[in-house]
Amino acid sequence: MIGSIGLGIPPYDMPQHSVKSFISNVFDKSASRLIDRLLPVFDNAQIDRRQFVVDQEWLQNDHTFEEKNDLYHQCAQTFSLKAIDACLTNDHLLNETIPYEAIDMIIFVSSTGIAAPSIDTYIMNERPFREDVVRMPLWGLGCAGGAIGLSRASDWISAHPDKNVLLVCCELCSLTFQKDDLRKSNIVGSALFGDGAAAALLMGEKSSWRSAVNHSKPKPQILQTSSATKKNSHSVMGWNMTDRGMEVIFTKSIPAQVRSFWKKHIETFLADFPLSYHHIHSFIAHPGGKKVLEAMEKVLQAPQAKFMHSHGVLREHGNMSSATVLYVLYEWMKEDIPEKMLSIVSALGPGFSSELLLLEWNEH
Repeated sequence: MIGSIGLGIPPYDMPQHSVKSFISNVFDKSASRLIDRLLPVFDNAQIDRRQFVVDQEWLQNDHTFEEKNDLYHQCAQTFSLKAIDACLTNDHLLNETIPYEAIDMIIFVSSTGIAAPSIDTYIMNERPFREDVVRMPLWGLGCAGGAIGLSRASDWISAHPDKNVLLVCCELCSLTFQKDDLRKSNIVGSALFGDGAAAALLMGEKSSWRSAVNHSKPKPQILQTSSATKKNSHSVMGWNMTDRGMEVIFTKSIPAQVRSFWKKHIETFLADFPLSYHHIHSFIAHPGGKKVLEAMEKVLQAPQAKFMHSHGVLREHGNMSSATVLYVLYEWMKEDIPEKMLSIVSALGPGFSSELLLLEWNEH
């Protein structure tokens, strides 16, 4: 059972029109024609605002990879802890606070900075987690990371039904911004990506802390998960590592991959039960972008209402890579979803990969 979720929202809230104006001015004037040609993507992205851990002054200055990564260390701890604290004390989803000592495993997901030891070890020093907590840091999964983290947490509590898992996703995309990178993917990425952290609490069926969950509304239970990775598709999305830092790989073929690779994956996944699209109450889809959501809706021939919180999170926060799907799930957990309804969690990532989870909403 997914018992609670908490968010770590950064302080610098920037309307999309402000980001658009910033981008039009920050790049070299010699590239003004290219920039002007790509600026409409900001207007068509279905994004009203995004949040960042740095302000525009920081973004317009040059920074070494070391400077960016040092700031990643600092901010990843700050906003991950904010999300964790909010998750374990969420009085809308919990009847009582969950102590840090109740956590048996921490899964930490991120792809926007590098840390060894991983950030979860620093988090453990800031809160009274037990020393015997099992750790599973996951790196390089990009936008699919939140869904994959949920799958791995589900696997672990299935094997250890009396345990509790804390999944933490933290992505600070702004710290990877390259103001000298004039590739189209960088400009498009600047129109889509934001910063954010989220934490989710998953409890095994025999966990002694399940009674702390507020069961006034049904909570999601993970019934089944599925992973698919397309071979020889590394060029679709990911990072190039350079002396200046991480350069985003983000191709326009992603909606086409939804219509082909993802379509096959979800059709196969549902056929195993067997289920069809109309059996699904809602789609908790990672909003990679407006065109990705539209492609999913077209594949499923589903009304936009079944994706409403994916659109809403994209509008208010942009694409926060792995953390985004937990933001979407949180919005659905606020709804009065009837008992026994089914939902699909979906996210796409580098690889090119697809992660799917089938959820059932239960009161107990």
